[in-house]
Amino acid sequence: MTIVRQNALNTNVSSSVNTPETLAEKVIEAERMHDVLLLLQNLINSEEATIKLILDCLYDVGSVNLINQKLRVKPLNRVMKLIARMSKPVFRTLALNWFKKNCPQLITDWLHSKVTFESSEKIPQKVAVEVAELQPYPIAPTGNLSQEIKNLRSQVRWLAGISIIAIAVLAVTAIKLN
Repeated sequence: MTIVRQNALNTNVSSSVNTPETLAEKVIEAERMHDVLLLLQNLINSEEATIKLILDCLYDVGSVNLINQKLRVKPLNRVMKLIARMSKPVFRTLALNWFKKNCPQLITDWLHSKVTFESSEKIPQKVAVEVAELQPYPIAPTGNLSQEIKNLRSQVRWLAGISIIAIAVLAVTAIKLN
């Protein structure tokens, strides 16, 4: 014989069955979020100059930080910063198109997640931890080392190619200015 609480049954039934009132609220919610999407698209179209300036600022800061993080060699670092400045108009065009296409929906989804007030508290789960004895100097598998070497060689080829293109562009620019 099994005893079932009546409250437990009521909560399961009410959560699985949508009442007409709940469906109407969902329809209104979807319409209002679509309105938010349209308003954001309108805002982006009317404030295109502001968005371009924001993207320019983000590109300036991001490109310098990325180059400083990835390239520690000073001469190569300076050359890449020059290339980054020259490629800014191309970035602006591509970023603006991406922004217009994707950001209204991303912002709308984010705002919707903020106003749904669903509990997103994650209950910490117990995790089984296996403790292994550490060797004083672990030896890396040769497969990982060879893959890392291949990746580094690939990066060196890319950097060499970019450097050659940058020098060629600088030489052409210097010749045209003279």
